[in-house]
Amino acid sequence: MLELRDLTCGYGRMPVVRNLNLTVGDGEILTLLGANGAGKTSSLMAIAGHVEIQAGAVSFLGEDITRLSAVRRATRRIALSPEGRRLFKDLTVRENLIVGGYRLREKRLRANIDRVLALFPRLRERLHNLAGTLSGGEQQMVAIGRALMSEPRLLLIDEISLGLMPKNVDICYAAIRELRQADLAIILVDQNTERALDLADKVVVLESGNVAWSGTAGEARGNPRILEAYLGISPEGIAVH
Repeated sequence: MLELRDLTCGYGRMPVVRNLNLTVGDGEILTLLGANGAGKTSSLMAIAGHVEIQAGAVSFLGEDITRLSAVRRATRRIALSPEGRRLFKDLTVRENLIVGGYRLREKRLRANIDRVLALFPRLRERLHNLAGTLSGGEQQMVAIGRALMSEPRLLLIDEISLGLMPKNVDICYAAIRELRQADLAIILVDQNTERALDLADKVVVLESGNVAWSGTAGEARGNPRILEAYLGISPEGIAVH
């Protein structure tokens, strides 16, 4: 579905990520891991069209989208749930969801809101509350739901568990598992390495904008050098499935 070939991206003349290669297929989850400043967010933003691609290519569903704008990529059904959620806090939950599905006709808009509420039942009772009054976990649910309103084939989620209580992390990860079963391709960034590895099919580890390692999640979990050198966790801290 998605293929990056030697992608280099950044701001102005300054490259932030260099020579990134990865592929994601239907129903696959790929997690980008690495320390703060490694280039994870910039990679997602480049795929979504918000960061300049300086070299390399991006192919989506067989089409070269390297030079397409963020708006045109969204119409190709690439959606982003950004770091920090970036909700319209003076709009209600329902209005935020409507923003995500702005291209849809009324019937599909209502149907997609119902799907989001089925995925995150807690939002049903918050539907007419201002987004700014919600807890951090509820805001994350709205951010993911808003992205889903556009009926994406590829969902990019940046820092899914940042600042959330464990119960809300569980809810968000349960939703991701359900979305995978619907053949949605997902690229996930999360500081919670253990949870991300438990869910992912593929892993790309970034270090200072370069690919330090890539492989399957199973290979990452079973590789002490990867866990300790790049992810800063002990092999004993991860259950191998």
